[in-house]
Amino acid sequence: MDTWLQYLIIGVALVLICLIVLKLSKRDFRIEANKLIGYLGGKDNIVSAESNMSRFKVILKDISLVDKDAIEKLGAKGIVEIDNQLKIIFGKEATQLKRYIDDII
Repeated sequence: MDTWLQYLIIGVALVLICLIVLKLSKRDFRIEANKLIGYLGGKDNIVSAESNMSRFKVILKDISLVDKDAIEKLGAKGIVEIDNQLKIIFGKEATQLKRYIDDII
């Protein structure tokens, strides 16, 4: 087999592997949003939600229904609780999560 053909086959294989790795590493924000809603006590517990840069702010009916540990495992870098309000730092993903949550609630 010619050397250039071997390099071509190796190159194509590497590109395919990279594409597969990228596809597997992408987060499915619909699933994440559904999990987050559950961790916030369900969609009936959410009064309002908004995002601002890296923060996701949500006002809840009953803050005691929130599972903060699960939210942190979901990728939250920090959670601030003020009365019936949570400010959750998700980084650049906050806006995408907010969009999907708006579709659900």
